[in-house]
Amino acid sequence: MARPREFDEERALEAARDAFWEHGYEGTSTRDLVKYTGLTQPSLYNAFGDKRALFRRALEHYLDHTLRSRLARLEDEFAPALAVTAYFAEIIQRSGSDIGQRGCMLVNSVLEKDQHADGLQEAIASELAEIKGFFHRSIVAAQKRRDIPKDISADDASAHLLTLLLGMRVLARIGPDVELLRSAVEVSLATLGLPRLREAENSKRSK
Repeated sequence: MARPREFDEERALEAARDAFWEHGYEGTSTRDLVKYTGLTQPSLYNAFGDKRALFRRALEHYLDHTLRSRLARLEDEFAPALAVTAYFAEIIQRSGSDIGQRGCMLVNSVLEKDQHADGLQEAIASELAEIKGFFHRSIVAAQKRRDIPKDISADDASAHLLTLLLGMRVLARIGPDVELLRSAVEVSLATLGLPRLREAENSKRSK
């Protein structure tokens, strides 16, 4: 019979997530992971596998508690077009309050030099596709409701919005200039016929 684990797996994953989020996959050593989690190296890797496997678990944990829950909530609370605007409004707000300038763990991972060598590229690409899928679904649904023009390609629009998001997240790591981010987003929203940021912000306050 296998012995029960003598540690809280959820807390260990959160600690590993913080280590990778702070230092990046490449910059996080085994010693860092041991320090953050409080576990010995054998316990850590017996529970989660090697560093790559632990990173993927930590990234999944991060996404479950940030990206995925946010997308589900926005799609539930807002009409499709407004959900897209509300998403960017929240990203701007989070970027402005990110005192430690940690940015987005997923986007930080995109910038890692060794993501290809460690087989992480497919996992990261899959998560980016999830965000793009949200944009695409929302654009198509908004067009069916006649909330935005039908002559806009949903494929092109979702690709544009994903590119905008990645650029925003990189800029926020350098220094969160909220007005710069707002200006960039407003131009894109206007181009696609989506609601302005103020509409999403007012809608959230009224809920």
